[in-house]
Amino acid sequence: MTKTVVGWHVEMEFQEDDTHTRAVAMLRLSDGTEVRAHGHASRHHTDSNQPRVGEEIAGARALNELAMQLLTKAHGEIDSASGRTSHPINV
Repeated sequence: MTKTVVGWHVEMEFQEDDTHTRAVAMLRLSDGTEVRAHGHASRHHTDSNQPRVGEEIAGARALNELAMQLLTKAHGEIDSASGRTSHPINV
């Protein structure tokens, strides 16, 4: 039996200055829904300037928020389809 394969692509954008990195993650689902999330990182003044590290931290925080939004969306869809309140979805 053949299964349908679905692919997701997450787009990440970063804005940086000397001490801050902001990340925006965007995912477009097959139902047309776009889910966006944000992450932030700050460099302590005594740390060396390593933009990649700021991107990794801000990006991870944005992806974590994106994951939580997807869990909330799925939980709502389960409730809507079943007509009852379902058990919380844990990470």
